[in-house]
Amino acid sequence: MLTTIATAGYVTAAVAYFLLFVLLLTSWRGRLYGLLLAIACLVSVFWAAAIAGQLYWDYPSVFLIEILEIFRHAGWSIFLITLLGPFQPRKEDSTLLRIRPAVVVIAVLYLIFFVFIIFLNSSNSIEFTPHGQLPGSFGNFFTGLLMAVIGMILVEQYYRNTSPEQRWGIKFICLGMGSIFVYDFYLLSDALLFRKINVDIWIARGWVNTLIVPLIALSAARNPKWSVGISLSRHVLFYSSALFGAAVYLLVMAAVGYYLRLSGGTWGAVLQLTFLSGAILLLIILLFSGTTRSWLKVFISKHFYSYNYDYREEWLRFTRTLSEGELELRARAIKALAQLVESPAGGLWFRQENGRYQLIAGWNISLKKEITEAKNKFCQFLEEKAWVIDLREYHADPKKYSALVLPDWLSDIPESRLIVPLILHRELLGFVILIEPRSAINLNWEVRDLLRVAGTQAASYLAQYEATNALSIARQFESFNRMSTFVVHDIKNLIFQLSLLLSNAEKHKDNPEFQKDMIETVNFSVNKMKRLLEKLSSGNQSEKSNILYLDQLLQQIIERKSFNMPKPLLEITDSGLMVEADYSRLERVLSHLIQNAIEATPKNGQVWVRLTRKDNSAVIKIEDTGHGMSEQFIQKKLFKPFESTKAAGMGIGVFESKEYINELEGQLAVDSQELVGTTFSVMLPLYREHPES
Repeated sequence: MLTTIATAGYVTAAVAYFLLFVLLLTSWRGRLYGLLLAIACLVSVFWAAAIAGQLYWDYPSVFLIEILEIFRHAGWSIFLITLLGPFQPRKEDSTLLRIRPAVVVIAVLYLIFFVFIIFLNSSNSIEFTPHGQLPGSFGNFFTGLLMAVIGMILVEQYYRNTSPEQRWGIKFICLGMGSIFVYDFYLLSDALLFRKINVDIWIARGWVNTLIVPLIALSAARNPKWSVGISLSRHVLFYSSALFGAAVYLLVMAAVGYYLRLSGGTWGAVLQLTFLSGAILLLIILLFSGTTRSWLKVFISKHFYSYNYDYREEWLRFTRTLSEGELELRARAIKALAQLVESPAGGLWFRQENGRYQLIAGWNISLKKEITEAKNKFCQFLEEKAWVIDLREYHADPKKYSALVLPDWLSDIPESRLIVPLILHRELLGFVILIEPRSAINLNWEVRDLLRVAGTQAASYLAQYEATNALSIARQFESFNRMSTFVVHDIKNLIFQLSLLLSNAEKHKDNPEFQKDMIETVNFSVNKMKRLLEKLSSGNQSEKSNILYLDQLLQQIIERKSFNMPKPLLEITDSGLMVEADYSRLERVLSHLIQNAIEATPKNGQVWVRLTRKDNSAVIKIEDTGHGMSEQFIQKKLFKPFESTKAAGMGIGVFESKEYINELEGQLAVDSQELVGTTFSVMLPLYREHPES
């Protein structure tokens, strides 16, 4: 029975050392420390396996085990000596050739032990005796005792020579290797005293080594200078810890429930079921508790890792929270910052156009819309220092924030803890106030730096968001103003027509044809102004395209221009040409071009409007014998808005004409010579009822 237990202990130790060796080897990045640690683990694998094999097969010789004992102690000692590094090697040497003199000394010492063991050539067999003891020699015990003492001294020196700030990273490996040497010292001291190895201590040795392996692995995961790059995922450790804790909890509750069943008599089964149901319910509540999860995350980060955060995971989560989600961006910015410190709620104050900082969003909390002046000491302190303010620290020691004056309304926010400034280009865009975190945090430099950088990133998102909103509003005003400009331009044309009509009324008031045309012109102007007002009041609604006959449209325009001087002449070469367009806009465009030709031509000049067909396009040419335009004016000013040669002109008509003709996939061309005349050519795609496939 004892042999089986001892064999199982050493087999388990061999497996544990082998797993650690594989983990270190797969993560090795060329560092000498990691290589030596992996070699020490591999030697320990052979050592534990040799003892297990000898116990299982009852092999009489212990010579191989004694040799492996020396190599095992030598491996751990050389690793410690390398970490201590009392004599640094030359920097020009390569990593693997940097052999310290102390390593040579310890290697020579263990070589002496090796020669001594060979000289003794002990042949004592490891057999269980009726007295429960294992035989051995004084020389073997004394040699092992010296190796254990050397190991303990090295562990103590390594821990002592490590700065207090860095001891947290090496304490577990010191505890693990120290336990190896201390246990061997206890085993061999007892053996020297009684001249025999104690069976119980020998059997437990395998299990003790098994327990030591996780301590070494944990120190490797903390990644001090001797690490080979091994890292344990925080997610894996978090869920493993939660699962392990839940398993231990359930085992304890099961034991208590079993005890209640045995001691409860008739009510034992009822008590057991009630207790287990309550225990499971409590476990579920704890597992789904945000406070419990936050506490466990903080505990793991604080005690298992050199840094509080896995920056890759935190930054991915931070960016994902800012970019996605059902919440509005302002609330997402608060949430992203709060998640970094496990805070459950917060509020965002942002600078407005008037320069004041106003509450614009809250997350999981209702706050009064307090306003803070930009010139007060609180905002000036945040902008100048860019510090993350710990309100608990401020209340405990205000001298650390000597120039800080908190606003009065801050005391009304329940459990407020942190103030994170949102700095962008050295300007304070706003600040976030976070509520007391679910679990206790130590606001050290790492947390402050992370919050400060995250605040800058959040500020850039918020600045872009506010700029986009402002641009959207500006575009709406621009669209409205542009539409208003076109409406004003049309009203100007109507006023011109009515003014011309009024100027001719005195001369032709008794002419029935003039009276008829005057009534039609006034009616047309009134209806057009009504449509303009409707369009202006209804906003920039989508236009309705209809099938229009160009010859009819041009005839209507020419009739309204018949009282102008010179009177435009219409020539239709191809009738029945149809286009698809909005009647009001196309009528306005053509009417404006014709009106421009009339105004640019002397009364004794001529204006022609010709409609022809060219391939699949309708061509409308508006020719005049006016003063014409220079090529430079056509290239640089003709189609630019708010550029006009007329005293009362707005420079909108030609710009709108070209814009709308382009929308119809047509073309507007101009040919002009000064003092000769101008020709505007409008080419519009024809409407085809049955387009070719």
